[in-house]
Amino acid sequence: MSTTSTGTSMANVFAPLVFTGVSTFSNDFQTILSHAQQIGQIPIQQLQNQQAQQLAQKQALIALEPYVAAMTSSLNSLGSLATTQALSASSSNSSVVTATDTGATAPASYTISNITSLASAASETSISGYADSTTAQVSSTGTLNLIVGSNTYTINLTPQQNNLNGLVSAINSLNAGVTASVITTGNATNPDYLSISATNTGATTLKLMDDPTGANTDLITSNNQGTNASFTFDSIPVTRTTNTINDLASGVTFNLVGTSTGTTTVSLTTDPTQLSGALQNFVSSYNNLVSQIDQQVGPAAGALSGNIIITTLESDMQQLSAYQGTGSIKSLSDLGITFDASGQMSFDQNTFNALSPSQITGAFQFLGSATSGLAGLAQGFTQVSDPVSGMIINAENGIDQTNTDLNNQIQTLTTRLQAQQTAMQQQLAAADTMIASMQSQQQQLTATIQSLDYVLFGAQQQQAGLSGFNGPINASTGTGA
Repeated sequence: MSTTSTGTSMANVFAPLVFTGVSTFSNDFQTILSHAQQIGQIPIQQLQNQQAQQLAQKQALIALEPYVAAMTSSLNSLGSLATTQALSASSSNSSVVTATDTGATAPASYTISNITSLASAASETSISGYADSTTAQVSSTGTLNLIVGSNTYTINLTPQQNNLNGLVSAINSLNAGVTASVITTGNATNPDYLSISATNTGATTLKLMDDPTGANTDLITSNNQGTNASFTFDSIPVTRTTNTINDLASGVTFNLVGTSTGTTTVSLTTDPTQLSGALQNFVSSYNNLVSQIDQQVGPAAGALSGNIIITTLESDMQQLSAYQGTGSIKSLSDLGITFDASGQMSFDQNTFNALSPSQITGAFQFLGSATSGLAGLAQGFTQVSDPVSGMIINAENGIDQTNTDLNNQIQTLTTRLQAQQTAMQQQLAAADTMIASMQSQQQQLTATIQSLDYVLFGAQQQQAGLSGFNGPINASTGTGA
């Protein structure tokens, strides 16, 4: 499931701008700058709101998908049971034979008798023991042939490998269908023995020949060369190399677990409990999906309100609830499934238990298969929930692409707005500096004018004071006239 990341929050990209001017208009410049920033953020905020809506839709889709998938799975399970008629294998003597239904499509009965032997794996040990596993020589020449069934494997041991440990390692590296190991006994003289066991069961040939071109001596015993399973199946003598047998009857596997001269019957019969369990799962899946859909419709609808996926699911659910059959079982209510006023299903076990064997057969006809009947409606839900090509995953991928496009647009607008803000700050700073300079000049001019006023005012006052004397002052005597 893909994930969606959102764009960077504007609160992080655009912290409030602070203008630190020195003129008396700096507060006005701050207002201009803040207002421009707010206006520039509007289209970015709109894109981020779209992103938030997209993310909410994707989260809702992610939450919805498992419920649609569960609905699909429950219908597929009903279809599978209908196809196989809910068969279950049973044995009259499970201490001798057990059986498993692996896809049988019709009831059947088989007999297995005269199990004279079970399949076992060949297993031999060295005829003689060795003083130790690291130094005692095992081959007279260093060359041996391992024979497993019809296959022969040549082993060449170096002088350093010519011991039990080296031989075990060489055998195990052959991938010959056997496993070699060292067995240590309590024998004080020669405690270590070689053990070779076949991986698979069945009668075979297991030998280890030393010096194959000379003495050709078998170094291991021939006490247990493996055995085949031998028995009679429906009066036919059968031999198999394994106790798990899946090629005698289609859709059923037999497992031999003991020998017996008697007869064991294996039966494939319809198990109604499988069907009732599958119907209960269907009801639970249906109710869960209904609850999810209800969250996306109505006055308090969620992020998927009006989404085509919701309308598609509503249509699919209506087809399920209204489906009609043509046989003895014509509706879900015949199987014990009813609806309450809120559209939720309930399953009545007693109604189901009262069905006759022929009605159980009719139930299988009603359920159909992967392409027909009630179970065939799973195809509609698969179109929604398919993890590769379904409507939900396609919608999620579309949201991811939209989010990428929105991120790109936000980044472009953010870069542009930041550049505009930088330019505006610079322009306002230049204007503020010019105004501050002019204000300074004005202050100086005002001070000069005031100074001149004071000088002129003082001169006028002095002139006015002098004019109060009697007559003009004699320049030579300094006295009035």
